Amino acid sequence: MYLARGSSDDPYVWLWVLAALALYALISYALQYRARARRGSARPAHDALHDLKDREDPQPPENRFVSRVIMLCGAGLTGLVAYLTNGAVRVLAVGLTAVVAVTVWAYYDHRTETRASARS
Repeated sequence: MYLARGSSDDPYVWLWVLAALALYALISYALQYRARARRGSARPAHDALHDLKDREDPQPPENRFVSRVIMLCGAGLTGLVAYLTNGAVRVLAVGLTAVVAVTVWAYYDHRTETRASARS
């Protein structure tokens, strides 16, 4: 039964994962909003939401690979920080590391998506 329940020491691992995905979505939306506002959109909030929802073209394989490497390195670094720290320092350090890693990941995806859509 031990294996069926999982072997994680932290029962809130899924909350950390969901928080990282929510942060990724929020940062992606903010970057799209800023891009739409700079282009002079009449409704930048609405258009940014539709840009995120209507991504038709998948990333080219090399951009997708780099995006996944950034994601996995950020997750690995966050896990390493969690392993090396404890107590209140752990929460602060892991949170800060996760925010930076997710921001880099979202920014890379935004920049490569913008360039790909500009070429089309």
